[in-house]
Amino acid sequence: MSEIKELKRTSTQIRRDILRMVYGAQSGHPGGALGCADFFTALYFKFLRANPSKFKMDGIGEDLFFLSNGHLSAVWYSTLARKGYFPVKELSTFRKIESRLQGHPSTEYNLPGVRVASGSLGQGLSVAIGASLSKKLNNDPHLVYCLMGDGELQEGQIWEAAMYAAANNVDNLIGIIDYNNQQIDGSCDDVVSLGDLRAKWEAFGWLVLEMDGNDFEDIINVIPKAIESTNKKKPVVIVMKTDMGYGVDFMMGKHEWHGKAPNEEQFEKAISCFEETLGDY
Repeated sequence: MSEIKELKRTSTQIRRDILRMVYGAQSGHPGGALGCADFFTALYFKFLRANPSKFKMDGIGEDLFFLSNGHLSAVWYSTLARKGYFPVKELSTFRKIESRLQGHPSTEYNLPGVRVASGSLGQGLSVAIGASLSKKLNNDPHLVYCLMGDGELQEGQIWEAAMYAAANNVDNLIGIIDYNNQQIDGSCDDVVSLGDLRAKWEAFGWLVLEMDGNDFEDIINVIPKAIESTNKKKPVVIVMKTDMGYGVDFMMGKHEWHGKAPNEEQFEKAISCFEETLGDY
């Protein structure tokens, strides 16, 4: 089986997990999670240098990932489970009382793979910068990745962190922006326009790459370029174009699915979009 075919197979299962989790809880954020499934699959199953069986909170000696837009938790939980951080059967506890899989990632229950609570938007990049500086102090050559939402860029703390990273040559850091141009109240253009993101980040001193986050060929071409661009005195950011609700025809590109669970009819229709036989996945 070709590498891309296997990655697609995994991302399809992750999308099915997302739908089942959000439907089962009757709450959650399916739109962005579905849109980012391909990125998470590629990052964790091809690029991230980390051992699930040896997870440690300090993260020394491995690459780190931080999810700043924590409402995308369903895609992260599925990816972590499918990668072996915890049992897949635990996904059925999503958003249940005292579950380790809270609606926004939490450290309260020591869930492997999660190092910081997130979901209060705007904070993840600052945390990632701190982790990146810690790796430099420890002479740890591994990298730090941080995923942010496009609507999240309306938070001022993001830009304070962006200035700091560039001014201090935090060049072991790769930021990724989920650019689907949708947020809970409508399109980003209608709420608070983001303008020219490439020009903005370049003006803040970052090396900027662009990527189609729903095209595996582009993903596995651009992420290595980002990795190769680290340790060159500039932080790196990838502006990643995605479609909200990708893979489910009636959800795609619609902000209404930012934070709404499907009813039974919608769930069955959505699941039918992924009828590929997946064996034991």
